Amino acid sequence: MNAQAPRVRTLGLHIADVLGRYVDKIPDGQGLTLLDEIKLTVAGTAAAPAVNLARLGVPIATSGVVGDDALGQFVRSTMEGEGVDVTNLRVDASAPTSASMLNIRRDGSRPALHVVGANGKISPEDLTDDILEGIEILHLGGVGLMPGIDGPATVDFLRRAKEKGIIVTLDLLPTGSASDHEALDDCLPYVDYILPSDDDSLLLSGADNYADAARWFLDRGVKTAIITLGAEGVSISTKGDIDRRYPTTKVDVVDTTGCGDAFASGLILGLLDGEPVEEAARLGMACGSLVAQGLGSDAVLESYEQAKAFADTLPRV
Repeated sequence: MNAQAPRVRTLGLHIADVLGRYVDKIPDGQGLTLLDEIKLTVAGTAAAPAVNLARLGVPIATSGVVGDDALGQFVRSTMEGEGVDVTNLRVDASAPTSASMLNIRRDGSRPALHVVGANGKISPEDLTDDILEGIEILHLGGVGLMPGIDGPATVDFLRRAKEKGIIVTLDLLPTGSASDHEALDDCLPYVDYILPSDDDSLLLSGADNYADAARWFLDRGVKTAIITLGAEGVSISTKGDIDRRYPTTKVDVVDTTGCGDAFASGLILGLLDGEPVEEAARLGMACGSLVAQGLGSDAVLESYEQAKAFADTLPRV
């Protein structure tokens, strides 16, 4: 484990992913299909950014819940081996570790089968002041899929984080129901950087374009809205500058699992280093592009030097 005090804490979803590639079809009955690769990885909107940040050299801690089972042991031991402080990754024997089975198609898309499990056990008791001590950035990952804390508990926690001067980044997983806004809307005044995907931004805002989607977030108190656009790059908006586009570069995509989480990790590192948001987003896009070239959330991305070298090849506006 990294002996330095953590500068960043991730809080939210911790998942064990089982991925197989390439899945062109599911065989009928008890038929057999041979795959090129099957892999077990640490994933989730809190766990994956934490692993990536550790690889990028950032002292990092994480908070959440896993089950008292083999998958939970895998998630904890793997993250600890990567250098993540898992002291506050709580074990709860009343639910299995959250897990997904991902069938990776040749275009990189990934239909999923998912068990919510222990992520549903994250509770207000996990949102203590001590996990905020000393950190510079809090990354909250998974708003909308954490029923134990979505809503007032999270709002209060983010308020306390801002009172301590902590930068808040937020990723979300909307379901398309009214509960999305119950979980998210009151959090927005405490969010410095929100990181929705292109589809999620339109779903939540009801807009039909990214400029209006960004305005929806900004009008509710978010300081900066960063909409990830996949192969098209990102859209960055602040009150004075709406929907400025930053392109990425084309890569040979193997699997898009975890690309958004990798983007978050690069962005966070750039912000820690005092970079303007545009440069931080370039590092984020580099991390996402690297992960897209392998299988799983932990693929290809290995170090800051590697990510920085890739970021330097990206086109500039």
